[in-house]
Amino acid sequence: MNKTANTTFDIHPLLKERWSPRAFNERMIEPNKLMRMLEAARWAPSSSNEQPWRFIVGIKGDETYRSIFETLVEFNQLWAKSAPVLMLSIGHRMSLKNPEKTNVSYVYDVGQAVAYLTFQAMSDGLFVHQMGGFDKKGAARMFNVPDDFEVLTAIAVGYIGDPEVLHPNLKKMEYAERERHPLETMVFKKQFGLPAEFDSHLK
Repeated sequence: MNKTANTTFDIHPLLKERWSPRAFNERMIEPNKLMRMLEAARWAPSSSNEQPWRFIVGIKGDETYRSIFETLVEFNQLWAKSAPVLMLSIGHRMSLKNPEKTNVSYVYDVGQAVAYLTFQAMSDGLFVHQMGGFDKKGAARMFNVPDDFEVLTAIAVGYIGDPEVLHPNLKKMEYAERERHPLETMVFKKQFGLPAEFDSHLK
């Protein structure tokens, strides 16, 4: 299935091919690929080098996987059950350098770490689907996450699967063309809302 992004400007092939499937192959992820993903996340940039990201990783068949799966909303359980790896991303809300001070960038920085993880996964032939539809407080209790940390997202990782195995309600989304808002609605110059214009040689 071709889901290559129809970009206005040419970008890196991994970025063009990245998307968030729901149909995963149940093939297990090789341990070295899993560790490369997490190593990539380790080297993401962060404010003041605080590195506020933490991950809980479940492999299909183990108790951690089952526990993460239980926290997912029913809609996500419909498809995530085929993913060989389920993870939680967690952010440290307080500064390590000054424990009395809130790290105002922790959510942003965890997002960057997951982006690094995602593109390393793509380079190894894997796909990542991030989820907000799960019981974050329940997950925090289940895994004894300290109060100064926040569970942020659930993440499914695996090799691409056959969309035909999906629940009928999900197939339409799986086959749908990928879309993005045009650049002029996102990139401004001089003031907010005024589209930026750059030299034509940049095209």
